[in-house]
Amino acid sequence: MPANPTVPAGTELVRPFLPCRDFELSKRFYEALGFEKVMDGEVAIFNAGSGGFILQRHYVKEWAENCMMQVMVDDLDAWWAHIESLNIQSSFGITWTPRPPAMQPWGLRVAYFADPSGVLWHVAERSG
Repeated sequence: MPANPTVPAGTELVRPFLPCRDFELSKRFYEALGFEKVMDGEVAIFNAGSGGFILQRHYVKEWAENCMMQVMVDDLDAWWAHIESLNIQSSFGITWTPRPPAMQPWGLRVAYFADPSGVLWHVAERSG
């Protein structure tokens, strides 16, 4: 085995599987956020910019509440305004309070929200 193996040609996209307590509610949540649903069946596949994720009909509380996703954006203030406009806490029964954009010690400006299953999302603004 080589010391620095390369990814085989043709690898285009990495998509994590996200846990889901209520499949229909979670699909509505991600559609409201503006993610593009490209498949809906036993799983739901969403595109998010150059990446994406697979929403599955499987839920383990401890896993969901320790799962984190990051989306890099050009305009964090626009994203935050969109998140606020959705009133996700009352609209989707989310108990975790979204956190507005703030500069983090590691040098990125980030806002946070959780999905209906407890997955924490980091919305980070691209720097320079």
